[in-house]
Amino acid sequence: MRFSYARGSRVRLTLAGIEKKLGGQPILRGIDLEVGSGELVVLVGPSGCGKSTLLRTIAGLELPDVGTVTMGERDVTRAPPRERDIGMVFQSYALYPHLTVRDNLAFGLTLRRTDQKTIDARIAEVAEMLGLEKLLARHPRELSGGQRQRVAMGRAIARRPSLFLFDEPLSNLDAALRAEVRVEIKRLHARLKATMIYVTHDQVEAMTLADRLVVLRAGKIEQVGTPLEVYERPVSRFVAGFLGSPAMNFLDVTMEDGRAKADGVEVAASGANGPAVLGVRPQDLALSSEGGLSVRVEVIEAMGFEAYVHGHVGKTPFVARLSPDELSRAKVGLDIRVAPKHVHLFDRETGRSL
Repeated sequence: MRFSYARGSRVRLTLAGIEKKLGGQPILRGIDLEVGSGELVVLVGPSGCGKSTLLRTIAGLELPDVGTVTMGERDVTRAPPRERDIGMVFQSYALYPHLTVRDNLAFGLTLRRTDQKTIDARIAEVAEMLGLEKLLARHPRELSGGQRQRVAMGRAIARRPSLFLFDEPLSNLDAALRAEVRVEIKRLHARLKATMIYVTHDQVEAMTLADRLVVLRAGKIEQVGTPLEVYERPVSRFVAGFLGSPAMNFLDVTMEDGRAKADGVEVAASGANGPAVLGVRPQDLALSSEGGLSVRVEVIEAMGFEAYVHGHVGKTPFVARLSPDELSRAKVGLDIRVAPKHVHLFDRETGRSL
């Protein structure tokens, strides 16, 4: 059966000047964002940055103190959730334990008094799409975590909402299941072409799922862009350190005539003279016979296809990713080189990219 999503069932979302306080504390501080029709946008950031509150504001579960939420041409800022035509998938699955998979999938349609023929057709489509055909008679307690999350997604899909909201849906799954369901969500978006907003603190989910990333920090948008743009051209030390695993290395340096200098460190870099922070990702480093960064090796994590060397440059912790061939040459002390194009420089006080 070919799944046919309803024409016109995706929507553009606009957030303008969204502010929100909880318990007197500012949680959202002037959020401006436009999500295009059919786009998958991922809100990512550390715990407490406001991403879940922002999602709940979009859903109508929280009302903003200031600002507007617009879906298409319709201002829904004060509209209750049931009037926003959204499908929400939670990390807790939120399935009804006494209902079968079939009845859970049909629940939203039944509430809307959809005719039985349409309900049966929608369930058949969704079950085929998500591989649930053989599970329809089971109850949630008889399912694995990954199967439960697919049922939760299926329940949202069956309603054919204008906007899908995902609130950390994979956080309760183990690593293997997270990878499996992540692929399912990516495949789902490719088939439905629906507008989706996905909240996570997991950078792997963010990088692999998003058409665009929205990096949040302390209730503000720090950067918006494609995953590659944000990864390769971070606007701040915060973004640079948040995206990437292991995280970017940072060294306090002084710029002098095109060279970044610190204790025993000298690297070619473009920047104005003065104090700065040099950033370089572990995978952008290689062994050197010509000097560069001298790393005092302390721990080596060998994983077959690659290895992570942990140590210090001077007093600063440092991580380098090496190939198996390079690992065989790694010793207690090693010299690392980095190409100037891979060097990031940040203002030492503001943290902004230079």
